[in-house]
Amino acid sequence: MMQSTISTLPPYLSLAIWVPVLFGVLVLALGRDEKAGFTRLLSLFGAGVSFLCTLPLIQHFDNAAHGMQFVEKTPWIGRFNILYSLGIDGLSLWFIPLTAFITVIVVISAWQVIEKRIAQYMAAFLILSGLMIGVFAAMDGLLFYFFFEATLIPMFIIIGVWGGENRVYASFKFFLYTFFGSLLTLIAIIYLYNVSGGSFDILAWHKLPLTMKEQTFIFLAFLMAFAVKVPMFPVHTWLPDVHVEAPTGGSAVLAAIMLKLGAYGFLRFSLPIAPDASRNLSGFMITLSLIAVIYIGLVALVQKDMKKLVAYSSIAHMGFVTLGFFMFNDMAVQGGIMQMISHGFISGAMFLSIGALYDRMHSRQIADYGGVVNRMPKFAAFFIFFSMANCGLPATSGFVGEFMVILGAVQYNFWIGLLAATALIFGAAYSLWMAKRVIFGKIANHHVDELTDINKREFLMFAVLAIAVLVMGLYPAPFTDTMQTSVADLLKHVALPKLP
Repeated sequence: MMQSTISTLPPYLSLAIWVPVLFGVLVLALGRDEKAGFTRLLSLFGAGVSFLCTLPLIQHFDNAAHGMQFVEKTPWIGRFNILYSLGIDGLSLWFIPLTAFITVIVVISAWQVIEKRIAQYMAAFLILSGLMIGVFAAMDGLLFYFFFEATLIPMFIIIGVWGGENRVYASFKFFLYTFFGSLLTLIAIIYLYNVSGGSFDILAWHKLPLTMKEQTFIFLAFLMAFAVKVPMFPVHTWLPDVHVEAPTGGSAVLAAIMLKLGAYGFLRFSLPIAPDASRNLSGFMITLSLIAVIYIGLVALVQKDMKKLVAYSSIAHMGFVTLGFFMFNDMAVQGGIMQMISHGFISGAMFLSIGALYDRMHSRQIADYGGVVNRMPKFAAFFIFFSMANCGLPATSGFVGEFMVILGAVQYNFWIGLLAATALIFGAAYSLWMAKRVIFGKIANHHVDELTDINKREFLMFAVLAIAVLVMGLYPAPFTDTMQTSVADLLKHVALPKLP
């Protein structure tokens, strides 16, 4: 499907992956709780440098080029023909700077909140950032699997050490769901290695002729890992529990980036490697996606815990992503990718907003709040804005992706488009209902009366996220332009049978 040539540019992808990992190790080695200021500054410097390392990818990306760009290839384990092979195209470009950007925000958000094991906390996020970028850049099947599974370790530690009362239960549930979901994927990768004559090259697998039986097995094997990670209905039950127990930064990264690893897997593996099976099973995938969008939206409506409500809303929003991918038209697939990027900004902002309230009142129960605007007007403005974006308000990034998916769905089937559009009402209902009860009305109790508004650090954090949501909503062209060629190439490839 795609060709790639070795890049003559500096190794930008390797820098994007390994700079945050190296800074994470450095923070672990030099950081101490008694030197909290230095530890935090070093972590912020590391996250900032890591983000800067991703910007040349946007600057030098060729929108019109077919195939992979910034390609790096080095033998890794020669005996088994395993390569350290990296490359990106329009499908993966934006997730790399997004990952680094969210890491900077998370480091800032933890500035005054994390007071014990500061170095370990910051290092875990820096290392996790590099590993997640590795998932988006890997073009060798085993290298992808290495990064995909390695992301579990720092997140497991983040939840298990800095989480809530039931953090051990939540961290093990997270690990077991995602790890067992990936075992079949490893079997599929080994199978493809053997069938391809001893190659882990993902682009070679795209061209590999496979019978319908083989494609179906491979599709279902990858589905086990990617569906759990997204998460899709009915393997979504781990996410709300994990979000409730995870620290604020953990929830932000989990929702903003980690869920995208599974959705990205469909684009890089399931669709191009098993196109006939993907078309054959598209009805099944669309049905699961619509259930997620509608049923999970209704589940979100009855939540009493703010974090659980936003967690369920994340599942519903990711349902739009998988819905877009399996309707096989330009508008829907691009809309799905736009929704992934937008959800990274909005879900991260929502969890950080809830974290700001929790740090002050140590409660996430909606019933414990009311009248917050009277004591926190600046915070209230941001919270309402992000809630509006979460339900797809026009001129915000939340509108762009969902609108494109609905347009693509109408092109595919009017009734599917109608169902997807109807589900937007649920999104508005649970987002605005939560905002109304938390922010507006009279001050509910003396705890709310004692709240203090956000400080300069928090204001900066929310302002940057708000600008990102607005810019993407008002001017989505830079995002759609970079992915257009790659999406067109993918859909041409999926339209052609690969049966031998």
